[in-house]
Amino acid sequence: MVGSEKKSLVFAYYVTGHGFGHATRVVEVIRHLIQAGHEVHVVTGAPDYVYTIETQSPGLFIRKVLLDCGAVQADALTVDRLASLEKYIQTAVLPRDSILATEVEWLKSVKADLVISDVVPVACRAAADAGIRAVCCTNFSWDFIYADYVMAAGYHNRSIIWQIAEDYSHCEFVIRLPGYCPMPAFRDVIDVPLVVRRLHKTREKVRKELGILDSQKVLIYNFGGQPAGWKLKKEYLPEGWICLVCGSSEDQEMPSNFIKLPKDFYTPDAIAASDVMLGKVGYGTTSEALAYKVPLVFVRRDYFNEEPFLRNMIEHYQAGVEMIRRDLLTGHWAPYIERAITLKPCYDGGVNGGEVAARILQDTAMGKRHASHGLSGARRLGDAIVLGYQLQRITGKDIVIPEWYSLAQNELSSRTQLPNKEVLDNSSLTRESDYFAILHGDHQGLPDTLGFVKSLAEIQSTCSPQNNKKLQTHEHLAAGAMFNWEEEIFVSRAPGRLDVMGGIADYSGSLVLQMPTREACHVAIQRNHPSKHKLWKHAQVRQPKEGPTAVLQIVSFGSELGNRGPTFDMDLSDFVEDGQPITYEKAYNYFARDPAQKWAAYVAGTILVLMTELGIRFEDSISILVSSGVPEGKGVSSSAAIEVATMTAVAAAHGLNIDPRHLALLCQKVENHIVGAPCGVMDQMASACGEATKLLAMVCQPAEVLGLVDIPPTIRFWGIDSGIRHSVGGSDYKSVRVGAFMGRKIIKSAASVELHYSLSNISSPQQINGFNPDNADEDGKNLLETEASLDYLCNLSAHRYEASYATRLPESLSGQEFVEKYLDHDDSVTTIDKERIYAVRAPTRHPIYENFRVKAFKALLSAAPSNYQLSALGELMYQCHFSYSACGLGSDGTDRLVNLVQEMQHSKSSESEGGTLFGAKITGGGSGGTVCIIGRNCLRSNEQLLEIRRRYKTATGFSPYVFEGSSPGAAKFGHLKIRLRSSSKE
Repeated sequence: MVGSEKKSLVFAYYVTGHGFGHATRVVEVIRHLIQAGHEVHVVTGAPDYVYTIETQSPGLFIRKVLLDCGAVQADALTVDRLASLEKYIQTAVLPRDSILATEVEWLKSVKADLVISDVVPVACRAAADAGIRAVCCTNFSWDFIYADYVMAAGYHNRSIIWQIAEDYSHCEFVIRLPGYCPMPAFRDVIDVPLVVRRLHKTREKVRKELGILDSQKVLIYNFGGQPAGWKLKKEYLPEGWICLVCGSSEDQEMPSNFIKLPKDFYTPDAIAASDVMLGKVGYGTTSEALAYKVPLVFVRRDYFNEEPFLRNMIEHYQAGVEMIRRDLLTGHWAPYIERAITLKPCYDGGVNGGEVAARILQDTAMGKRHASHGLSGARRLGDAIVLGYQLQRITGKDIVIPEWYSLAQNELSSRTQLPNKEVLDNSSLTRESDYFAILHGDHQGLPDTLGFVKSLAEIQSTCSPQNNKKLQTHEHLAAGAMFNWEEEIFVSRAPGRLDVMGGIADYSGSLVLQMPTREACHVAIQRNHPSKHKLWKHAQVRQPKEGPTAVLQIVSFGSELGNRGPTFDMDLSDFVEDGQPITYEKAYNYFARDPAQKWAAYVAGTILVLMTELGIRFEDSISILVSSGVPEGKGVSSSAAIEVATMTAVAAAHGLNIDPRHLALLCQKVENHIVGAPCGVMDQMASACGEATKLLAMVCQPAEVLGLVDIPPTIRFWGIDSGIRHSVGGSDYKSVRVGAFMGRKIIKSAASVELHYSLSNISSPQQINGFNPDNADEDGKNLLETEASLDYLCNLSAHRYEASYATRLPESLSGQEFVEKYLDHDDSVTTIDKERIYAVRAPTRHPIYENFRVKAFKALLSAAPSNYQLSALGELMYQCHFSYSACGLGSDGTDRLVNLVQEMQHSKSSESEGGTLFGAKITGGGSGGTVCIIGRNCLRSNEQLLEIRRRYKTATGFSPYVFEGSSPGAAKFGHLKIRLRSSSKE
């Protein structure tokens, strides 16, 4: 209790619209303020009963207003990042001016002495505009949470982060709760104990009221009122257990060992009366589990950046067990519950944070100053810097950093660097790799490979019984626990690719030119007989009593930094049905049902494809560690690198000799049919068959490798990231592909009709240019026959397209109209949406002309070095770029980069020097991602590239990642077979 004070104060308490968790902790602070005789006005979107169940007082006023939306959840465990940003824009950005005007007027009308925010950004700015002091009370801030969402949506949403952080900067200080995230936008920090709701009833009384015997074990099922319709079954619980269900719908049926709690049942009482809690990680759940020493079985909630910090706190106090989502949904609960009941939660900190916070707020409202202005810059960063910005600066997650974040960025830069940009000491790495004997293969001196082998040595070392280090990541622990370090491990490497020319024309059969990137994915794999396989605990429990069966276990390094589940496991028998491999459709649904682990389709899918296409039977268990330095969402084929590296490693471990071309085609099946992305084959081919400092020339019909094209020593290619996330699974890429296949079908149909009339010597109503049936010769008829059976669009020449078909193609066409006239577009990896309007002419024209451009580009590379050569090559790239835009696959960021290259190319300084940069184009699937740049191989080109990077950052706030250099493809690298030296037989 705060205690009696002379003056009654007025507090305006703003509560975020994200769930009830914030409201439930706010009530504890409010209760102490009101007990001290103060007046509290709560601005909230939560129901009244959340507040009144704890405090019924004339000093409590509830104003129902929603000023932010938090994170939008597709279900209890899935955060929709793009929908969250869109809703925030609609809720808080577009009506911002009217919100500020309304809130300023309201704050003045209630004569507020202090504004408290948990943690509504605009409330801090409204307080400043009204001339009222403001304080936040929270364990996270929305600028940190939304940072990851902005990277998924594209840097053009960066202003959201800037505005939120700027709003928070008007707050005097933050009352910081345990389990906090980095919050560097705040000027100062005061830490308080856990804010926990008090109990109303004893454990014994609650159990008696619910009819639970003292001898019975109780599980409380608490997912924040979002059970999402999951069906509960009696066999989910261990024998003799009872389950209390919170927040279930009125019509949801319960088995006999499940008890549905009334909607207004006071949850803290139920938690304290239970033996184990099953739920998601949120502040309210975590604080009450720790305070009442109830072990928590939690299911990971992806893409909510608060979670890792709370999860670390739970595990630090030995109060948590993580359950994989698949086991939650299939009812495989018993091993987790039985493990949790053995835990001894040891949280011994204070639980009176509500009282402490209320006292601080009261003192502040009465004029006390807590902020230490002289140290505010350093103190507001505190211990948030390193972990917070490691989270944001991992591969593919660069983030716009406002000015007040610059100290954090500078401090971090001395500690961490982006993968593959490090200056590595090869001799040091080689010494570290001496932990392993290389029984087969050659690391070829590649720094990233040496670094990966070193990381394996570190995992083995830190996970050994002799090592007592406490700070080990989940990824390291999981990897260390699944490998038998006395046995052989196979290592593969596959690079990403820079799309120099060809791009989306690959699925139409074009010639393409692709360069392997320096960035690559490494995979370590080990196979063991099921009886010798080291299984994670929950996988052990799944083993049948009659004997062990083969299990696949995967660890993905870097996942936790992006708040994604780092592990996946499955019984390999899940891929078999009635003695045969399951269909690709069933596999797609298998992985798609769990968004938290959909990433595993890229890795595990290689196993099913080998089973289906080559008839391979996998009798042994398999452990796979994936570590990729190829940035995601940049348009450089991070997915192909993972697929190729994985399949190469699987083949090596099982003695399979797969031709590199065939392996790439198999990997394409993984992406097309199991992941569900309709990409062409050039990505996998470049990753598998490419070589360093050369362009792989390939005709995609379906995958004929023409050979390797030397890059002249006078020419250099770079890639520069726009910061706009790209995905070949995106709707734009798919719709353009559908439009191209529609165009092909229309051309074939037109040629077939004309051929019919020419064979019948009848004039057609819409005669194709140049063919009059009265004088049509055999060559003309043969040409029509060829076009009537056109297998790839790129086999139609540009002049034939212009002369005979360009005007016959519609600019656009609805799916319904196309299906009614042509039935199908004959593409096995996309479907037509009848309700959608598809562009047809531009997507059809692009691959026909692109094929010509790539042929010309290839020929020009062998020409004598000159400015004319470079200018012509650059012009072809520019034409490709603008053709992408005509298809609808451009973006503001990639256009800006291309324009910057043009400005640099035509600047007076470049012209006087004979030119350095000569062309640029968007790459891969378009709609963001990376721009490929061609220039003279000289120092001045690098200087101009850095200037473009600087100008782009000035204009957008985003500092682009630059791809430079190349490395061998998976086939050229081969594989390593390694064994710990202590156990090698040398």
